Amino acid sequence: MTLGTPSVMPVKAAKIGDLLRSGEPKFSFELFPPRDEQAEGVLWRTIRDLERLGADYVSVTYGAGGSTRLKTVDTTDLVNAETTLLTMAHCTAVDHSVAELRNLIGHFANVGVRNILAVRGDPPGNPRADWVRHPEGILHARELVELIKESGDFSVGVAAFPDGHPRDVDWETGVRYFVEKCRAGADFAITQIFFDVEDYLRLRDAVAAAGCDVPIVPGIMPITNIKQIERFAVLTGMVFPEALAERLRAVEDDRDAIRDIGVEVATEMGSRLLAEGAPGLHFTTLNHSRSTRRVWQNLRG
Repeated sequence: MTLGTPSVMPVKAAKIGDLLRSGEPKFSFELFPPRDEQAEGVLWRTIRDLERLGADYVSVTYGAGGSTRLKTVDTTDLVNAETTLLTMAHCTAVDHSVAELRNLIGHFANVGVRNILAVRGDPPGNPRADWVRHPEGILHARELVELIKESGDFSVGVAAFPDGHPRDVDWETGVRYFVEKCRAGADFAITQIFFDVEDYLRLRDAVAAAGCDVPIVPGIMPITNIKQIERFAVLTGMVFPEALAERLRAVEDDRDAIRDIGVEVATEMGSRLLAEGAPGLHFTTLNHSRSTRRVWQNLRG
């Protein structure tokens, strides 16, 4: 993968790690690359909505197994160049050699993206399959953090798992791996989505007890489709509360009712998380902003 470079060096971007330590909670939003022209229109309407509302930053994800690699880079570049939004790139180690990763990191530096979320990523085709290292690649997310930090002046984020990572032998092992990523140079973290605030607080407190003070941003997704969230839970190992599932199934033929419940639950979670001192909230939008904007407006009064 060879990426082009711009003719003019861009202005240096703010660093998310610094923003999250500034005292005021930050609100950020996760997007993914569009699959076709219609999806591109939906994405850009959402981007403009978030821009008008003053989002603190946005991120652009890789597809499962790195399947949208070039589209992710192109979308990140466009959002960074064509909007006022602070943009965070995703970078995964799946099917990348170290040389390819260096090329990708250098590209982001050249276009002015100074914030990168470093994740090892899931195996192509099956997120629960055995993870196979690229013959010339890296094995652990902490190695990716080290590579990015040594490649330039970046603020690097990593993933955190309040429910535990499905590949870890136990929850404590996951905490240890997370702290290792932070000590490798991570400046902040964003959690996988979850539905029990106590799980986030348990993780945050365990990390602090290990001597790590990296800001951990809760990931939240307002539910809009019950089958979608149940499928996500199976793929990731996320705990989806049965009481909430039953409440949603009772209105599964009423899309507006499902959205209302999703907004209500996300608002309650966000309110408590902010009251407990979370440095911000990171919303998974699935490229649609209506429910997310309702939650955000509820939280901002």
